[in-house]
Amino acid sequence: MADWQNYGREGGLYRRLRDACAADWAAYTWHPFVQQLAAGALPLPAFRHYLVQDYLFLIHFARAKALAVVKGESLEAMRGKAGAVLAILDETKLHLKYCADWGLDEAAVMATPETMETVSYTRWVMDRGMHGDILDLEVALAPCTVGYGEVALRIMAHAGRADTYKSWIEAYASADYQAMARAAAARLDALGDSHGGEARFATLARDFRMAAQLEARFWQQGLDIL
Repeated sequence: MADWQNYGREGGLYRRLRDACAADWAAYTWHPFVQQLAAGALPLPAFRHYLVQDYLFLIHFARAKALAVVKGESLEAMRGKAGAVLAILDETKLHLKYCADWGLDEAAVMATPETMETVSYTRWVMDRGMHGDILDLEVALAPCTVGYGEVALRIMAHAGRADTYKSWIEAYASADYQAMARAAAARLDALGDSHGGEARFATLARDFRMAAQLEARFWQQGLDIL
């Protein structure tokens, strides 16, 4: 089994969800945008467009994590999610600095409107969280958190990998990010056990698939501007 297939436990909810939408998951984690990024062939305008929208995405991701505090099943879970919210808000500052490294001015980033892809993805996640319980919300969030970890490991294992976007790749391949991705998969497994994941599997799989599809469209927007 490849490293990027090792998130979650065998027979756990995360792996079952991933396997249930294998084609859509592959289309997301090895999207042409990702392949070009790995090979160093991704045009810079496409990458810059992605970086700006990813910053705007992070703002809503923090809101979704804050909703997970409200939906948290225990005080321990609420504390963990509160910490995650603060970490993401700190990440937005680092993301702006990273954007500047690629020639993107902070004022310009902040003034950029959200694309339809960004709006549709982030509001869908919030909708799943508002209308469901903590498991529904975590299923909607996991493809981003865990998926980016897988994307980075896929790229690191790619024979034709180039160094053009090395800093981005290494950020998600880092030990810290990989630990976070594995924790997110393990949490999904645990919530599947405690919140009736087996009985709800069809609905959860539908949402996991939708999140993977929305992630693929998020990549695609960078190529569509070319």
